[in-house]
Amino acid sequence: MTEFQPCELTAIYPEPTDRVIAKARPSLDAHARRFIEMSPFCVLATSGSDGSVDASPRGGTPGFVHVTGANSLLMPDRSGNNRIDSFRNIVEGSGLLQLIFFVPGIDETLRVDGRGMVTADSKLMAEMVEFGKPPRAVLAVDVKEAYFHCGKALMRSKLWTAENRVKRDVFPSIAEVIHDQTGLGEPEKQDAVAARYATQL
Repeated sequence: MTEFQPCELTAIYPEPTDRVIAKARPSLDAHARRFIEMSPFCVLATSGSDGSVDASPRGGTPGFVHVTGANSLLMPDRSGNNRIDSFRNIVEGSGLLQLIFFVPGIDETLRVDGRGMVTADSKLMAEMVEFGKPPRAVLAVDVKEAYFHCGKALMRSKLWTAENRVKRDVFPSIAEVIHDQTGLGEPEKQDAVAARYATQL
């Protein structure tokens, strides 16, 4: 396998059009704000001081990420695996991050670039009670750029089509997977995992 050099990339890929360049906006306009308010899911990408990269799924009820200004977002942090890879990268590294927001049924996605800061401000957390409890911390994002990705990737994947939805029993539960990989924990079936998750949201 040969590695591409920069000149080879430009020989294969044409220059982006003026429209593609112009769609990257320095702040959140009305369309971006509306999309985030409709979004129940996003992926948070961060980079560590050691050059490592982390991408983490985040979700909640639509609008769980709060738009508080043209260049500011607040994302509550709910219970997870406690690895805190994303937050460690933000606190110990440059703070640079990217978010990709999804809205079920819409093939386009919204990408937001910015710099993050983690806070445990009690007033903020009290305003973000969801699933019956406040978050453990809040990620404040200073937005530097936002733009919409075209829908081709999601259209190719048919992500939102009913016929592409798999039955849950075709793949082991996460507890069974981790037990197979590590020998640790109990190999709970999916029903038990789902019941436990329901108490931990």
